[in-house]
Amino acid sequence: MSFPILTLMMVVPLVGAAVVWLLPAASSRLARPVALATSLVTLVLALLAWARFDTGGSAERYQLTETHSWIPQFGVSYALGVDGIALSLIVMAAILTPVCLLAAWNDLGDDADPKREKTYFALMLVLLTFMVGVFAARDVFLFYVFFEAMLIPVYFLIGMFGGPRRQYAAVKFILFSLVGGLIMLVAVIALYFYGPGGEQGFLYESLEGAVGGSTAAQRWMFLGFFIAFAIKAPMWPVHTWLPDAASEARPATAVLLVGVLDKVGTFGMLRFCLGFFPEASKWATPVVITLAVISVIYGALLAIGSRDMMRLIAFTSISHFGFIVMGIFAMTTTAGAGSALYMVNHGFATAGLFLLAGFLVARHGSQRIADYGGWQRVTPVLAGTFLVAGLSSLALPGLSSYVSEFLVLTGTFQRYPWAAAIGTIGIVLAALYILLMYQRVFTGPRPEFAAVAEPRDLGLREKLVVAPIIASFLLLGFFPKPVLDLVNPAVGKTLELVGVSDPAPTNASGSAQ
Repeated sequence: MSFPILTLMMVVPLVGAAVVWLLPAASSRLARPVALATSLVTLVLALLAWARFDTGGSAERYQLTETHSWIPQFGVSYALGVDGIALSLIVMAAILTPVCLLAAWNDLGDDADPKREKTYFALMLVLLTFMVGVFAARDVFLFYVFFEAMLIPVYFLIGMFGGPRRQYAAVKFILFSLVGGLIMLVAVIALYFYGPGGEQGFLYESLEGAVGGSTAAQRWMFLGFFIAFAIKAPMWPVHTWLPDAASEARPATAVLLVGVLDKVGTFGMLRFCLGFFPEASKWATPVVITLAVISVIYGALLAIGSRDMMRLIAFTSISHFGFIVMGIFAMTTTAGAGSALYMVNHGFATAGLFLLAGFLVARHGSQRIADYGGWQRVTPVLAGTFLVAGLSSLALPGLSSYVSEFLVLTGTFQRYPWAAAIGTIGIVLAALYILLMYQRVFTGPRPEFAAVAEPRDLGLREKLVVAPIIASFLLLGFFPKPVLDLVNPAVGKTLELVGVSDPAPTNASGSAQ
């Protein structure tokens, strides 16, 4: 067992949340700096974990491990550890949390109730604890605990601090998530009976490629996990909770929900569906690939027709998650690496769009696209950074999403050329929904504001929020190697467990070389 850095990464924000909650009313303004400082400490720990992670080909898959017996009668352990995919998502969450806290600095206003302000920032720190836990868990039961626990802070962040329809959005989110969680719980219980058993019966290492039972039993367990992860991702046709939740949540909450939490769905498909049930995964692949292609096109079409800025961004994520799922179930090393990288790139691209749209809405008070026009003449820095975030989302070459989207489509074409061909339509549609939104919001004649003061451009705090996001677009667009070095060994190990290898390259005549 190594130094418990993963446990420390969960304890620090949890302690920070307790400190924020316990602040006296007279010191409630300290809630914001205390929360920000706590998240920055967690970020430093995440970067230290990355520095200690060995990306060498001979290194253990799960590193920074901790294992303690928890419920020995059922083989449940408090077991933590990360592979490259989990670590990259934890680092992304650790970067986005302080960014979101800084963006949410004035969300509740200067005259906010002290108790509400403390609750708001404490809930975001609690959410950070659960985000680290769900990716760091190395025991299926522990993963399930964090999977369900994440719902609690998100429900309150939407239901207490969201928009006019926040109660409806929060209840819809929790109902969809609970249904998926209950279905997965049945599959977790089944693992107890069909797994290897013993004191380490729920450890990932003991279950990968070793789940017993009949073919039918494995397929039912696969479906139990897959349905829960498809709801979380979300995929068509179980996606309808996302636009409501994202549009009613505060922008910072929407970033953590769509940019980080929803990655648990695609992460789970790669880790559990493929790793635990390889034969069932192969059996379900044609249907899953079809659903992924539908998600790509359907999400893009809904985005094009959306009149609400926040809902439009949420619909784009449905399309992007379709690409990620397509790459996972293409079962090639190129597509798998592309999907893992896509999870990280999508997190930053979505953060840029949601937060910049939030800054815009805070200035004008409306999410309706039709209420804008010509704003690049009033807020040129906001318009320029929004355009860069949009171009990254539509996968412009040189920006981060291009690399991951290219890898996904190239790897998918090796095995399912029809899916890759249809998926490329999503790229064209992405250019439409991003550029049309930018045109309607930012271009045109200078807007008239009547008696209302002309809105200001991005201030220093807002520029500090945007700077690391824009930097991620450029860094991962031109130099994605650090993340790919992290995820490639884990992707290769998963495909080895599934028992697939990359298709042989073909020559111009279509025959194998």
